[in-house]
Amino acid sequence: MTLRGKLRTAPALKWVAYVFSESHCRLSKPPSLEGITSHHIVQRPRCYGTKSFITEKCRKVVEGSTINRRRPLKIPRTSQTEAQAALLEYLHLTRGLNFMDAEYISLHSPRFLERLIQNVKGPENRKPIARFLLFHPINEFEPFFESLGLKPSDYLPLLPCNLMFLSDDNLLLENYHTLCHYGIARNKIGKIFKEAPEVFRFKYGVLQSKLQAYEESGVSKLILPKIVACCPNVLVEDVYKEIVQVLEILKNLGFDLNWIEKHLSEKSSYNWRQMIELFCYFDKIGFSDKQLTELISHHPDLILDGSQSISFSIVVFLFKFGLSMENIFSLFLQFPQVQAGKFVSNLRDAFLFLTEMEMEVEDIGRLIRCHSLLLGSCSLKNPKSLLTQLNTGKKRICVIIKENPEELKKWTLGSKVKPLPSSGEDLKSEIHRLNFLLELGFVENSDELKKALKVFRGKGWELQERFDCLVKAGLDRKDVARMIKSCPQVLNQSKEAIEAKVDFLINGLGYPVSSLLSFPSFVNYTSKRAKLRYTMYDWLRDQGKADPLLALSTIIATSEELFMRAYVSQHPNGPQVWEELKKQIYSD
Repeated sequence: MTLRGKLRTAPALKWVAYVFSESHCRLSKPPSLEGITSHHIVQRPRCYGTKSFITEKCRKVVEGSTINRRRPLKIPRTSQTEAQAALLEYLHLTRGLNFMDAEYISLHSPRFLERLIQNVKGPENRKPIARFLLFHPINEFEPFFESLGLKPSDYLPLLPCNLMFLSDDNLLLENYHTLCHYGIARNKIGKIFKEAPEVFRFKYGVLQSKLQAYEESGVSKLILPKIVACCPNVLVEDVYKEIVQVLEILKNLGFDLNWIEKHLSEKSSYNWRQMIELFCYFDKIGFSDKQLTELISHHPDLILDGSQSISFSIVVFLFKFGLSMENIFSLFLQFPQVQAGKFVSNLRDAFLFLTEMEMEVEDIGRLIRCHSLLLGSCSLKNPKSLLTQLNTGKKRICVIIKENPEELKKWTLGSKVKPLPSSGEDLKSEIHRLNFLLELGFVENSDELKKALKVFRGKGWELQERFDCLVKAGLDRKDVARMIKSCPQVLNQSKEAIEAKVDFLINGLGYPVSSLLSFPSFVNYTSKRAKLRYTMYDWLRDQGKADPLLALSTIIATSEELFMRAYVSQHPNGPQVWEELKKQIYSD
């Protein structure tokens, strides 16, 4: 017989006399109980009983619990059982909680009990836990919240500032019991407290009336507890119509309440209005009821896993790359065994991966249209990291992917990647670079040649292309050759960059192209830096504060600190004009 049965059959006066016959009241200064409560412990006389049949029965209840056997603590079993029985006795007999609440809290607050045991049974305190609890009241909200499934990091901010005892918060207990009696599992109520704490501040009868209103709106009582546990905000927001409409749509598609309840998850969050919008969107793009039924049967998570916005993202993303409704439907049916959110993330990352590899837009579109499942199933490595591991260039990677997209499976996160065998391209490029430098006048096997080979970046034909770009700008080949030998970094700029900077030199600053012969490193500086420096110099020259024959190299190459001190600061308004020009030019 349970303790509750014992208490019901025992005469009230006899029971009270038995419990308190050997009890006495004492005043005691409580020792530090750091880590047990978040608030100061009240020093007050406590009435407690010595060993009694009630304590023994509490211990037997704990020892016989299947939950107790499934939830081992980091403490000896005997200490665990003693602590659980002591907490049960304290909450039920001393604090007056009903037996079901006290038993559940004592069996489902392992962290609290572990801290309690460590403090009470430390080297300086060997007192029994039951006696300790009688003398030193605890903050009952901590084990209570933990029993609801909340972690300390979740419930510590929720602890009331001015209360220690659960019985002092009647509204909380009233709403808690309402949820329990309605069929919501106690360990699921923690999510409600975390996401919709205002539910536990409802006045008497308000929560029951809200649940009743959902039933009257057409939401079956068979599924309403699961909906509340999964989506606590339904108790705060008025979404009666939306929930009924979603359930009605699913019912018309052939899904009964048991199927819906099975696929609702407390780990997800639900936006009922967005579900309706998604159903409407599928209908708008041409999905038939039969196709929707087949789609949801294969992948209910697309609708019932809080993934509605993700499903929208997939459809919109694929539509942008030219997939038809039939292609998208086929894709959904073949959806890989990964979460919808992960699929979208992989698909986006694959697009960025291909873009960073400088693949042509048409080729990226073709890959996404033809190999969406593959791209969405693979979590690819970082492009720079992959290039280093494969010891190759972007163009070769693009060729490999276009020839065989399945190679992407070998480049996923966590996979071991070996360097690719030499394709012969690197050797050809090295020969081209060498021949190019020899034609410029470098001596074979000289230190000057070796130094230049280390400085130059790019393939041989690219260096030649950049060289020809300077020649076409109006410079003699011999002059360009001498310029390159004195400043080889010039050819590390792309052809487009060289053309743009030469054009800016001539048309933007008004200098002849021959200025590059005396200052070839002009090409290495950004156009914005050159524009800022020259504009500032032009203003100072008009103010009579700068040499009108100042060399271009001095204007551009001087460090900012020296330029400010030697030129800008020569005029009282110089720093202000400099900042205004800087803001104007760099914001363009």
